[in-house]
Amino acid sequence: MMSVHRRSVLAGAVGLMAAPLGARAQAAKPRLTAISQWSAGSDGAAITALGKKFEERGGVWQHSPVPGFTTDMMNKLRAQIISGDPPACSQLKGPEIAAWSKIAPTVNLDATVAAAGYEKVVAPDLARLHKPGGKWSALPLQVYRTNTLFLSKRAMDKAKADKIPTTWAQFNELGEKMKAAGVPYPVANGGARADDGQKFEAVLAGISPSVYRKAIMELDDKALASPEVRAAFAQLRKIADWMDPNTAAQHFSVFLPRFVAGEMGMLIQGGWAQGVLLNGGFKLDDFIIAPGPTDNGKPVFVLNADAFIFWQRKEADLQAGQKLMAELVMMPEIQTMYSQITGSIPVRTDVNLSGAGWSAGQVEAARTLKEAVAINQSVLSLAHNMAQENGITAAMIDVLTEFVKNKAITPDQAVKRLGEAVASAR
Repeated sequence: MMSVHRRSVLAGAVGLMAAPLGARAQAAKPRLTAISQWSAGSDGAAITALGKKFEERGGVWQHSPVPGFTTDMMNKLRAQIISGDPPACSQLKGPEIAAWSKIAPTVNLDATVAAAGYEKVVAPDLARLHKPGGKWSALPLQVYRTNTLFLSKRAMDKAKADKIPTTWAQFNELGEKMKAAGVPYPVANGGARADDGQKFEAVLAGISPSVYRKAIMELDDKALASPEVRAAFAQLRKIADWMDPNTAAQHFSVFLPRFVAGEMGMLIQGGWAQGVLLNGGFKLDDFIIAPGPTDNGKPVFVLNADAFIFWQRKEADLQAGQKLMAELVMMPEIQTMYSQITGSIPVRTDVNLSGAGWSAGQVEAARTLKEAVAINQSVLSLAHNMAQENGITAAMIDVLTEFVKNKAITPDQAVKRLGEAVASAR
């Protein structure tokens, strides 16, 4: 995605007010123009299924996927906004919602959200991201937990281990046992930047979610230099020492066969890894899904979410389509359908996952989200552009990636570099 600074040339050329859906929307046949990067795999299947539900309710569905990197989709969105022809809605997430809301006028979804009682069942931090300026203009569609721990059954058998680690000390004990038992790499990894970021955020949130909130989400200088952040770097060093250094920039999925075979032991990933494993022909019996370690004994959920933002259009049919789309996205049955296809969990914390179609991992993750929200231990992912806008995120991930790759950097040096990166990127 583009940084906010590079977008500033567009700001001011358009109104900033979020306009409510007009009464004209009620009478017209709903039509929706939508842009996303979802075209293949489970994401493509899920958005296609959503389109069919839209059509079943009398709407005209016009989805234009832009395959490839998020930047490709953003470039198309920017071009349409500049030309005065934004889509009725588009994929967007995290702090980018607020940033892009300054570029073109958005729809005020407050009345539709209130009618659905949606805000009461959405994690507060997540709700805040989707209502910049206090007005709902975007809706979260699905949630993933990035601090999910996957354990290779074969690696566990090699180590003669049957206990799932619940603290970082237990995680380290299991890593040592796996290494001693001949598991070459106790931690599975890919070579993408997000892999390093995910490991750090899982560690720091597991050590102290309150420090994570202040340091990563609020960028508090004292918290960024805290003993907890230093401890997170020290733990990240242990994890890096157990990883295969020869992964280059490859996607984590490339190494899943070695994980299942027991050559790699533990994987810290988002819940989407379940879908990748199953789509790769592996079975639920090949691995264990568990929450990431937490040292205070209470549920911690590092949250990543996909969403749609709604752009103002004057056409009655597009306004009607926006209203229908907003209503659909918030429905428990639609969120159930979507998550069962993608392997995510519903945004709504009141959706019942006791029926068929859910894995034990999804049931546990949904329960953990609800519990973590209740005790303020749900935090936003740094690695997946939820905690900060892209410029600051990139600067912080640079420090984390360099630390993982260069073992000469000490945790104390890393803490200092992280603070400097934040200061220069502000």
